[in-house]
Amino acid sequence: MFIEPNPVRNPSQLRAGWIEVVCGSMFSGKTEELIRRLNRAKIARLRVEIFKPSIDTRYNETNIVSHNQNAIRSTPVQAAEEILLLAGNCDVVGIDEAQFFDTALVDVCVKLATAGKRVIVAGLDMDFLGKPFGSMPQLLAVAEYVTKVHAICVVCGDIASYSYRTAASTERVLLGETNAYEARCRRCYNLAEHTSPHAVEQHQSGSYEL
Repeated sequence: MFIEPNPVRNPSQLRAGWIEVVCGSMFSGKTEELIRRLNRAKIARLRVEIFKPSIDTRYNETNIVSHNQNAIRSTPVQAAEEILLLAGNCDVVGIDEAQFFDTALVDVCVKLATAGKRVIVAGLDMDFLGKPFGSMPQLLAVAEYVTKVHAICVVCGDIASYSYRTAASTERVLLGETNAYEARCRRCYNLAEHTSPHAVEQHQSGSYEL
């Protein structure tokens, strides 16, 4: 379990800030872990501000909600730059579904941490094709702390790190839950992926990659 760092601070110096990233596949508990850390920060009487992309309205238009129905208040934003304007003088900034934000998110998180804030980011590290998703690779590179959480493969019960799409869509961004995605291990993901409709289409067009 992640234990919050408690760096020794010199009162005469700027408070130390840092970036934490929680990543993994669908149904791996990313949002659950984000909510846990943010609630602990609130218990510690720290000032907390939480943000999510406005396109994510699956469970609630404003709240961040985990698959287990745990929820915490958040502010939906259209663009990452808005977070800088709305974070104010808080101590902790929480950001969910980071993969859906624009590329400015990395610079925003760095600025917040440099300003002395603890920044906690959660998001999918790979899309349904198994490719790095959005700004997550860059966030993983600049973060001080990285936690990769795992789901359970629905086929074989092994550790799962892939989000296999069951819905008939090739759009990179498709909001959905168990009606559109399954958590799969590498083996079960690859066995299904090579026979999926979009894989066959790629193979026929000559763009298929193993």
